[in-house]
Amino acid sequence: MKFTKSALLLAILAGVSGSAVANVDVYGRANVSVQSSDEGEGSTTEIKSNASRFGVKGSEKLDNGLEVIYKMEFQVDVADDEGDNIKARNQYVGLKGGFGEVVVGRNDTAFKQSQGKLDLFNDLEGDIKRLFKGENRLGDTVSYKSMDLNGFRFLATYIAKDTSDGKSGVSTAVTYGDSGLKNSNVYVSLAADSEVKGYDAVRFGVHTKVSGVKLGAMYQTQEKVDGTADADGYLLNAAYSMGANTFKVQYQTMDVDGADSLDGISLGIDHKLSKEAKLYGFYSTFDADSQTEDTYFGIGMQYSF
Repeated sequence: MKFTKSALLLAILAGVSGSAVANVDVYGRANVSVQSSDEGEGSTTEIKSNASRFGVKGSEKLDNGLEVIYKMEFQVDVADDEGDNIKARNQYVGLKGGFGEVVVGRNDTAFKQSQGKLDLFNDLEGDIKRLFKGENRLGDTVSYKSMDLNGFRFLATYIAKDTSDGKSGVSTAVTYGDSGLKNSNVYVSLAADSEVKGYDAVRFGVHTKVSGVKLGAMYQTQEKVDGTADADGYLLNAAYSMGANTFKVQYQTMDVDGADSLDGISLGIDHKLSKEAKLYGFYSTFDADSQTEDTYFGIGMQYSF
């Protein structure tokens, strides 16, 4: 099975050529850390592959101002010793034009995309998906993203068949500004999930830059589609760059009706080696009302290409 998957992926990459499509981009990211984890049963040390990935994406111009767009992305667990270390990420094909873009396949939902770059510990133990529902990448989807309308964008995802309960779902979002805070000093988003992976949720987020400090905040309400597990929570974070170093702190909390509330705090530092490479270190801890506590400490390296 391992050989079959590898051979298939090599065949896909080998089959992509300039004669087949007008614009092809081969890209990826290796993100590996050495991590100490204590989840109540003693500390363990392990090598973690933090959503390392590779893929191909591109487009081909058609008549009438249209473009075919596509992406085939795979996650690779470079620390795995079991052999089954490749799985699908966003994979789709669609059309782009003056109306925006429509893609069909597997994709991040509009709700997940609306986060932008707010989560300072994305792909690490401090990732917001630990507390907040809605960080979904789903198949059987049709996704729409509008063109930039004076800074505003509208996103929508229709999930033809949700994997958790067999029902279709809808995810929508409205955003304003630049999520990377490069072309604007503010990014604001409002998103909602309806019957997506068994949950309804509403999320509001804001990310801004003040005197060189990036500040972020998010508030979310969520509940199961049957009306149980009602919860609400928020996130606050800050990042400050000094030379090649970026210092980060992030606090998040979720209050679940009738169950333990959970709080988490993460501290981190990134050291930029080049535009594509960085070293980093982080510490994350999560506490529940029942006095259980999980702690994580890691150092790693990330390289994007």
